[in-house]
Amino acid sequence: MNKPHILIIDDERITRENLSHLLGREGYDTTAVGSGTEGLALLELEEYDVVLTDLMMSEMDGMELLKRGKELHPATEFIIVTGYATVDTAVQAIQNGAYSYQEKPLNLDKLKIQIRRALEKRIMAVEIDSLHKSLASQKDRLPLIGQSPAMAGLKKRIRQVADTECNVLIQGETGTGKELVARSIHKLSPRSEKRFMAINCGTFTDDLMDNELFGHEKEAFTGAGSRKKGMLEAADGGVIFFDEISELGLAMQVKLLRVLQERSFLRVGGVREVPIDIQIIAATNNDLKDMVKQGAFREDLYYRLNVVRLTVPPLRERLDDLPLFLAHFIEKHASAGHRIETVTPEVLEILHRHDFPGNVRELENLVLRALTLGKGGVFDTSCLPRDLRCRHTDCPAPDEAMPTLAVMEKRYLAKVLAAAEGNKTRAAAILGIDRVSLWRKVKKYGL
Repeated sequence: MNKPHILIIDDERITRENLSHLLGREGYDTTAVGSGTEGLALLELEEYDVVLTDLMMSEMDGMELLKRGKELHPATEFIIVTGYATVDTAVQAIQNGAYSYQEKPLNLDKLKIQIRRALEKRIMAVEIDSLHKSLASQKDRLPLIGQSPAMAGLKKRIRQVADTECNVLIQGETGTGKELVARSIHKLSPRSEKRFMAINCGTFTDDLMDNELFGHEKEAFTGAGSRKKGMLEAADGGVIFFDEISELGLAMQVKLLRVLQERSFLRVGGVREVPIDIQIIAATNNDLKDMVKQGAFREDLYYRLNVVRLTVPPLRERLDDLPLFLAHFIEKHASAGHRIETVTPEVLEILHRHDFPGNVRELENLVLRALTLGKGGVFDTSCLPRDLRCRHTDCPAPDEAMPTLAVMEKRYLAKVLAAAEGNKTRAAAILGIDRVSLWRKVKKYGL
């Protein structure tokens, strides 16, 4: 992976040299120039990950450079530094798209943290943009997220299987996306123009399953006022997906086996065979081979279904795909009032260390939670469930946490309001929240 490339712009030579040395030791590639004009010329030639620029410079100041640089490269993050800090310039810099605003003399530890967070924000923006472009340009792309070796292997197998039209058994833990794999097979198969019917075997009793699958003839039972087509008949020519096939009762297993053997079936109450042409895809989170040994699943049905077996890897085995999944779910669930612009490094670290027993579905729920609880478009550790957060970080006891946070927030709000001289518009801009949210906090803390 290429090192992040940082452009340093400052008219003081010693500052440029010190920053280049410091950031080089942190593992970044750096380029340093002495004026805004030189910096803009470089930005017109290539894109940098982060631009660290002085504010007060001759020819072109940092604010003008920020505006023109953002027009060239919207995803590049700018950090403004100045020895002449004011609330007005801080607000203006943030409004013009700067990631942060730092005063001289620089606090180097704080600066390193700001650069790391700016890079995380840029990575997320690039991932979302890449996802947009991919979805727009590749209509035949599989509806599966991920580029890890495990997912690359699975996608390759899907493309091979899709041409065969044979029965497929998909195995994987709950929440890994087994139905998406089935839909991918259907999408690439010669049956893609026909229907894809999905049925969860764990949600029906045998009698209801009988009626759902095979349909019924008129007056087959009380209340059957007309003939009804079942899912098998509706899926004729296409694909039927049996999710959680291990939940199918033994009596229904016999009937499904007969369908696979004869390629026909009887409606409930019927006497005439109905021929069908379908491909069957089944999925389970259980080991069917063990169930066969225990007598809970028919061996002959198992071999009929298991012509080709695909295994969907759990999320813990493809954590390299986390940024892609996050970008996808953030974009999928965003709304006018709820958006995530930044995922903090602390959250990413916790997620990378989490084993995700609920797999991709669990991650999607965490994003939904962050969209609801996050403040100012930031997905930080406060958005995570307490048990997950405290598994990887030190947490105070539940009865101590909230008063401490409330006191800290009140002090911080008071400090920002004082710096903004009571101007709530400025204060809200510095805090990254809207005026209504600020007004509620002011009222809450009696400020």
